[in-house]
Amino acid sequence: MHTREQLYIDGKWVQPMGKGSIDVFNPSTEEIIGKIPVGSAKDIDKAASAARLAFNSWSKSSISMRTDILNALSNKLKERGEEIAQTITAEVGTPIGYSRVAMVGTPRVVARSYAKILEDFNWEEKVRNSIICKEPIGVCAFITPWNFPLHQIIGKVAPAIAAGCTMILKPSKEAPLSAFILADILHEIGLPPGVFNLVSGHGSEIGNYMSSHPEVDMVSFTGSTGAGVSVSEAAAATVKRVTLELGGKSANVALDDADPVLVAKKAIGACHQNSGQTCSALTRLIIPESMSEEVYKIIAEKNNSYHPGDPLEENTRCGPMVSLRQQKSVSDYIESGINEGATLISGGLGMPEGISKGYYVKPTIFANVTSEMKIWKEEIFGPVLVITTYKTEKEALILANDSIYGLSGGVWSKDEERAIRFAKGMRTGQVSVNGGAFNVSAPFGGYKLSGNGRELGTHGLNEFLEIKSIQL
Repeated sequence: MHTREQLYIDGKWVQPMGKGSIDVFNPSTEEIIGKIPVGSAKDIDKAASAARLAFNSWSKSSISMRTDILNALSNKLKERGEEIAQTITAEVGTPIGYSRVAMVGTPRVVARSYAKILEDFNWEEKVRNSIICKEPIGVCAFITPWNFPLHQIIGKVAPAIAAGCTMILKPSKEAPLSAFILADILHEIGLPPGVFNLVSGHGSEIGNYMSSHPEVDMVSFTGSTGAGVSVSEAAAATVKRVTLELGGKSANVALDDADPVLVAKKAIGACHQNSGQTCSALTRLIIPESMSEEVYKIIAEKNNSYHPGDPLEENTRCGPMVSLRQQKSVSDYIESGINEGATLISGGLGMPEGISKGYYVKPTIFANVTSEMKIWKEEIFGPVLVITTYKTEKEALILANDSIYGLSGGVWSKDEERAIRFAKGMRTGQVSVNGGAFNVSAPFGGYKLSGNGRELGTHGLNEFLEIKSIQL
């Protein structure tokens, strides 16, 4: 049982001023595995005051000190990697193999990448008669999601540390346990008091309060588009910077010279990674009509072998949904697809075969999906892939851009230059060409209702910096 009764404020574990606790469930067993405290507005006030005071000195800290902290953080994440992976698998349901790589390995690399960036980052430049300075923006508020709990936190905490900012974190209440481990690590490696503060609780009670707080200079939010709009509205009165990483309904496009076998095989993983609970998942597959029969056959066979199971089993590829609510939401989308007339070629309603407990759904594939259907338009956030066909490349691009979102995308072609030209026409923040690997040094973020601002790499660091011009 992972029971936490205190909040981390000003370098100390302290009793919350809020009342009660929040249960943390294991989605594969439906059992309570932990409890966290309910923070209040008064706790946010206390954390904001600590962060504001700490900013005076931390903003002037040496680059070598920040680099040492980031490298120490990366080392500790590696040292406690198995513990963290097991914890995240227990709270999210992520298959343990994927948890080790994406939930722990990636955050570790991100932390180290910011230490590397600091080695030669240009804090000043001369432009004619001006010195252009980059300075830390101030106190930052972070509101993070449950699907990649530690990765989404490190993607904000690491550049904030690198920039010289101080921060308050409110982790997801569905998967908060790894955030408390992070607080332990930051305390252990000697991050000065007040630089990092952790206040857990209900987003409806403290999320918007953080966003509107006059002592907070910037809000970085990752989550649903609706919640992101609320954060922006709350932050508007104090004219603070807001970065948003929101939803997605990303297109995976096969051009007519692509290998249909490769496209079909790779499309499953691109959609179903982390049990489909990934904002950048490629959930809309767009293929030429001439390729459809072969792709449908291969993709159905591969999906039928994509068995959900115990996420602690080493060979499990698909775990449960994070909660009963998420299980019901995904099931409702599958039912909607059936009712709207899409062709179900694999999966469907009900629990996967052989599973009677846990928040599971069947990995599902729909073909003949039209742009009017709900499953085409809306983010499902589960292992559900929708497929449509096209006749011309121009039509393929129109279909790819037929979304209120623009977070990610994929293009397949034997001609790389052709694929790159197509990728440049996609209104989305990131595109993978022929399965190009995720790059932690490249900016991540979206167009349209997928958000604004960028995380990771130098672009992510710049989000935490103000620009000052000194005229000579």
